[in-house]
Amino acid sequence: QVQLVESGGGLVQAGGSLRLSCTASGRSFSSYTMGWFRQAPGKQREFVAAIVRYGGSTSYADSVKGRFTISRDNPKNTVYLQMNSLKPEDMAVYYCAAGRGYRFMRPGDYDYWGQGTQVTVSS
Repeated sequence: QVQLVESGGGLVQAGGSLRLSCTASGRSFSSYTMGWFRQAPGKQREFVAAIVRYGGSTSYADSVKGRFTISRDNPKNTVYLQMNSLKPEDMAVYYCAAGRGYRFMRPGDYDYWGQGTQVTVSS
C-alpha cells in the first residue's frame, strides 16, 4: 500500500509560479510511474504530467508544455510539479498518482492517489 500526500497548492496571480510536492510512503518509490492530474469544477479529471518509473522520461499535456516541469527525487520519495506562467485556466484541484506500469495518460493507469491540493489563479 502506498499513501500519497500532496502539498504546495495555494493562491497565485496569473503569471506567477507554484511548486507542488507529493511524498509517498513505503518502499520502491523508483519503481512507480508518477503522474499529476487536475480537476476543475464540473470537468473531468485530466492528465497534466507524468514521469515514468526507473528511466524517468517525462510527458506533458499540450496545455502545460513549456510551462510545467515534473521531476522526482527518489531518495526522498517525492515527485514535484513546478508550475510557471500560471493562467486562470490552470485553476483546479491537483492530484498526485502512482502506478506500477509504464502507461500514464489515463486515471485508470494508476493504483494510488493523493487527496489533492487546490491551485487558485487570480486574473
